[in-house]
Amino acid sequence: MTSLRIALYQPDIPGNTGTILRLAACLGLGVDIIEPAGFDISDRNLKRAGMDYLSAVSLKRHVTWEHFEIWRATTGRRLVLASTKAAEPYTDFAFREDDILLFGRESAGVPDHVHETADGRILIPMIEGQRSINLAMSVAMISGEALRQTMWS
Repeated sequence: MTSLRIALYQPDIPGNTGTILRLAACLGLGVDIIEPAGFDISDRNLKRAGMDYLSAVSLKRHVTWEHFEIWRATTGRRLVLASTKAAEPYTDFAFREDDILLFGRESAGVPDHVHETADGRILIPMIEGQRSINLAMSVAMISGEALRQTMWS
């Protein structure tokens, strides 16, 4: 298992979160859910999407952003935010094995104070006129690149 982690800031959609948890289980990634989520974490849709993989995920729940930041400070990990407001393509970013990859809410991203806290800000380049890629797809793309750089090369 790698020490790379995925952090979801107040996720809105249980199906996306379940899919991300399944991905994390299969790739050996830890997951942090920063609450409040837009759904009950025990929601049946989350369980359906995560299937029987949920028990294999190193999942940590944080009741607030502030609690997450206190925990992160104790770990000394770098926070890398995926954002449509970032300028650096994720494929140009130099990931580290102990990074936390932060993804915002499907409906609103992250607030400015969270954006400003990030040690790195990355984006997935898209053609002009498109808003964003599905959260679970974005997590898969960026996690795959981070693993390629840190574990698979």
